[in-house]
Formats: sequence, structure tokens, C-alpha cells
Amino acid sequence: MKLGPGLRPLWIAGRFLTRFPFPDPGAIDPTELGQAVPWYPWIGLLLGLVISAVALVLGPAVLNGPPGVVAALVLALWVWSTGGLHLDGLADTADAWVGGLGSRERTLAIMKDPSSGPAGVSAVVLVLIAKFAALEALIGAGDAWLLLWAPLIARAQLPLLLLSTPYARPQGMAADPARTAPPVASRLAILLAAGAVGLALGWTGLVLLSAAGGLYWLVRRTLMARLGGFTGDTAGALVELTEALVLLLPALGCEAGFSG
Repeated sequence: MKLGPGLRPLWIAGRFLTRFPFPDPGAIDPTELGQAVPWYPWIGLLLGLVISAVALVLGPAVLNGPPGVVAALVLALWVWSTGGLHLDGLADTADAWVGGLGSRERTLAIMKDPSSGPAGVSAVVLVLIAKFAALEALIGAGDAWLLLWAPLIARAQLPLLLLSTPYARPQGMAADPARTAPPVASRLAILLAAGAVGLALGWTGLVLLSAAGGLYWLVRRTLMARLGGFTGDTAGALVELTEALVLLLPALGCEAGFSG
């Protein structure tokens, strides 16, 4: 199948961030990795559409499945759909942050180790527990449609990170996208993603965007202090932490009408 040149960045972004059957773009030029960056939030929206649709069908809206069972199935689909890409980054970051305390070089070296230690395993387990609990609450309250927005908000953090933060290594998974991401298109993608959330969710959307922005500021500040920049692993950790945060906030407030 021959791909139109205008769609190649979308296919590249889709195949990088998900396991969905996007067309194979073939050989990829490093510059094209940067051109795919503005598509990251919209791949997140597609992911959110899939998991929210499954949650709505399995949950109280259609099949009325038990919220805990539905939450477990949705979370399993969510992890499978991303290939555990960002969870791997979270685990590596947690291990490096604990094991490399006080040393930039050791922190970067630990991130390259493919094995996961106690800190990494604990971080993954805790984030998955938080997501499961939030999913169960939202599905049980009939607010599964809110799942549409968490992956979008989290992946809008990626072009923001690439544009505003230096890459901490000479080479790496995110080195080419960080160097070649188009600034104007990437900023436009961030603004459009934020606008979509704000228009769809109103004040709830503004709260979620503000929380995600606060988390981004904190993570970036921490990365600059330890590494002087970011890595692919820390970008993945940011995605996972953002998703957990923007799920937990409406889940905590759904009984009081926060998500309505």
C-alpha cells in the first residue's frame, strides 16, 4: 500500500504510540519523526475514543457489567493498546531517580538498563492501581465518556516537553523528534487539544488542564534539576502520571457533581 506523503506523519505517530493497525510507512527519515509530533495529541484522542467506547458498551450504559470488572477489562485494553510503552518509561525513570540520586550520569545509566528494580515495579503497580480505582469510580457513576480526554491531555504534554526542554542525551529514542519537531504545528496541536478539552468539558476541562499544567511544571523542574533535560523514559513517565491525575480528579469528585 502506497501512502500519501501528507499522511505519513500520522501513520508514524500512530505506530509509535499505539499497537493499532496503522499502515506501515516503510523507511522513516529522522525529520519525519519530528513531523509526527503534532499528531501525538490526536493519537491520544483516538485511544481515548476506543477505551471510552468499550467502557460505555460494557458498563451501565449498555451491558451493565460490574464496574470493577469493566474497569479491569478497559485498563487491560489500555495497556495493550500502547504496548506498555509509557509504563516502561515510568519504571525506568523511577528506578533511575532512586538509584541515581545525586548523580546525573548514574541516573542516565540506570535508565538504559532494560531490567526493572523495586522502585520501577512499585511505580507501575501504584499508577495502575490509581487508574483502576478511577476507572471503576467513573464507570460506576456513568461518566465513562470522560475517558475520552485523558489520553489526549497526556499526549499533548509530549510536544510541549519537546519544544520547551532540551534533550538530555546525545542520542536516544526521542532525540530526533526533539530536534526536528515543527514548532508552529506542534504549538497549534497543543492549543487545539486544550481548546477541545475546554469546549467539551467546560469548567471541568479547565480544572483538568490546570492540573496537567501544574504536573508538567513540577516534572520539568525536577528533570532540569537532575538531568538538565528530558529523555524518552521521562517523557513516558510524564504521560502515565498525567493520565492517572486527570482520571483521579473527576473520579474523586464525581459524587459531588464535579464531572457533570
